[in-house]
Amino acid sequence: MDVVFAPHRMDYLKSDKKKGCVFCKDDQRDDALVVFEGTGCYVTMNKYPYTSGHLMIIPYRHISQFCDLSDTETAEMMALTRRSLSALTDVFSPEGFNIGMNVGKAAGAGVDEHIHLHVVPRWSGDTNFSTVVGEFRVIPEDLVVTRNTLAERMHHDKEE
Repeated sequence: MDVVFAPHRMDYLKSDKKKGCVFCKDDQRDDALVVFEGTGCYVTMNKYPYTSGHLMIIPYRHISQFCDLSDTETAEMMALTRRSLSALTDVFSPEGFNIGMNVGKAAGAGVDEHIHLHVVPRWSGDTNFSTVVGEFRVIPEDLVVTRNTLAERMHHDKEE
C-alpha cells in the first residue's frame, strides 16, 4: 500500500481556525490559489499539498454532503476533474493520480463543512526518505507559480 505523508499539514490542523469557511468566496477563500472558475464549482491549489499540483474541486455552495450536490454541480465537478487531470498531465507528467473525497470528520475530512474533491498527482517514489525519516515533504515549486502555470493551461482548454 502506498502512503502519502504530509506532516506540514499539522500547521493547518494545529492552527487557530478563523470563523467562517476557507472554501467560500465571500468568507476566507484564498483567491490567489484559485486555478479555474466554473459555473457551480471551482478548482484551487491545496494550501497544504501532498505533492506538487495537488488540486481541489469545490462547489461554490456551502454544503457538506455529496448527496446534496445538484446534478449540474456533480457533472461540473467531474468535468473539472477531467480538465484538471489533463492540465496536470501536460504540466507535470505524473505517473498516476489519487482522486477522492473524505466526507465527514470520521472519514478524514480536514474541512468537513464544505465538500471538496482532491486531485493528487503521483510519481513512483514520491514518498521518499525526507518524508519518512525527516518528517517533511519537499514541494519543489512555489504554489503561486504552480497555480499560474495550471491556470494558463486550464483556461487554454476553455478557449478551444
